Amino acid sequence: MRELFASARVVYPPRRLFLRAFKKEQELEVWAGGADGPLALVVRYPVCALSGGLGPKRALGDGQIPEGVYVLDRFNTTSNFYLSLGVDYPNAADRALGVRGRLGGDIFIHGSCVTIGCLPITDALIKELYLMALDTRVAGQKNIPVHIFPLRMGDVGMTELQGLARDDARLWAFWQNLAPVYAAFERDHVPPRVKIDPKHGTYEVAP
Repeated sequence: MRELFASARVVYPPRRLFLRAFKKEQELEVWAGGADGPLALVVRYPVCALSGGLGPKRALGDGQIPEGVYVLDRFNTTSNFYLSLGVDYPNAADRALGVRGRLGGDIFIHGSCVTIGCLPITDALIKELYLMALDTRVAGQKNIPVHIFPLRMGDVGMTELQGLARDDARLWAFWQNLAPVYAAFERDHVPPRVKIDPKHGTYEVAP
């Protein structure tokens, strides 16, 4: 683990860890760094199974992987899928925009390469990621952010999403609202501070 982080010029355990997932590309990125300043990309893990399609999770049983801004909220050593890291779905945006009373839950990053709404990686890789997250938390980072996107939301990606959402104005509005979160980190390599409007379910990147 120390060698992996040394190759990214980051001391292990890091003071900050940040995860970004991209559903279409089936990638989970791990970024890390010191107490302040830009983060460095440490590793990209392949997501080895998907369920649902591009678009947010809005109801229990829809098979969708969530999209949005989350944090890790559980460390599960007794998972049915080897090890798992809980994602705090539903967040305030999901509660505002999803099916009230039927939002579902129990979204994890886990092993075993099977999924209905989660982000699976191999057992060997979840062991590595679990250790990173645990050691970073012990080192002082209480909330490890996880941003989940439909795809890389640059100009090309947004054009593709606009085509996919051509008959769904609500979906296109959601993706347009999520895009500045992606752009903020692409610009600075610093996880943006994001506020959620609990009434309208929108994200706002704070200055």
